[in-house]
Amino acid sequence: MKAWEANIRKVVPYVPGEQPKDTNIIKLNTNENPYPPSKYVEDAVKATDIEHLRLYPDPTMDHLVSAIAANCGIRKENVFVGVGSDDVIAMCFLTFFNSDKPIFFPDITYSFYDVWADMLKIPYETKALDDNFHMVLEDYQQENGGIIFPNPNAPTGLLEDLSLVEEIVAQNPASIVIVDEAYVDFGGKSALSLIDKYDNLLVVQTFSKSRSMAGMRIGFAMGNSELIQYLNDVKYSFNSYTLNDTAIRFGAAAVKDKEYFQETVEKIVNTREWTKKELQTLGFSFPDSKANFIFATHKTIPAEELFQALRQAKIFVRYFKKPRIDNYLRITIGTQQEMEQFIRFLREYIRQKI
Repeated sequence: MKAWEANIRKVVPYVPGEQPKDTNIIKLNTNENPYPPSKYVEDAVKATDIEHLRLYPDPTMDHLVSAIAANCGIRKENVFVGVGSDDVIAMCFLTFFNSDKPIFFPDITYSFYDVWADMLKIPYETKALDDNFHMVLEDYQQENGGIIFPNPNAPTGLLEDLSLVEEIVAQNPASIVIVDEAYVDFGGKSALSLIDKYDNLLVVQTFSKSRSMAGMRIGFAMGNSELIQYLNDVKYSFNSYTLNDTAIRFGAAAVKDKEYFQETVEKIVNTREWTKKELQTLGFSFPDSKANFIFATHKTIPAEELFQALRQAKIFVRYFKKPRIDNYLRITIGTQQEMEQFIRFLREYIRQKI
């Protein structure tokens, strides 16, 4: 080891889903929305005067914050915006998880949580999901330095009832509880309704999934104004200009198109339910996903084999070689046409194997 290496912060990094350069593929591996953003966004793009780009963006992001607040029926003092929900959650870790006590999150969950904890030297404990991949309430009734979990969960897609979420928040008044709702629009009930009741709750959402704007990187947190102020204090101490001017403008435009939002979410949900039925006929089983993906295992064919076969056919899905889930594939819901092609390939591949 070189002498200067002793002072390097070393972490095992998060591994994002592959972004292949080949466009002639069916891309079902990163939970992106298969439909384009709202026409309102396209109109905002056309109306953009690039003269603005010589100036720094508004550090308060008031135009976007106000649009999100109006859409969610809350005050703008209850909204914090960052560069995707990853940035928002990282800021939350930095701001709120500073106890010597461990933070808690599920053992099968979004794989960025332990990366942030390791990078920021935050002690943590993972709590095992039960055999049906659900959270166990009693595991979150112990002393802790904070709690975070996705709802619906990733990669399982399972939704916990709002009553369980409230129990966890209510029983941990000395801790900040973060509910990561990246997929809530596809079949969940948001914990947003609880933020006025509990001052230790933060709800995090994103424009990357249901808003079709993963490439714009917009995420936001909602909570009581004191928590939001603490987040902004840390953000301004870290990087005052987190979101660029175009993201602020286009994000605000996207929020206003409620009709298109509902239309695309409905398409994805309908295709998801169709895909579930088709997968069942092919011998797959899976938790009842309420997200824009399905977490499936086949009764006889190993997941890794299917992953490689699909890849060779230029159909990309996600495979996690991890304990308890190494025989599952996470399959993003694409367009109806893409999912039909995906099912046709699986049907033929399985037929040849039998």
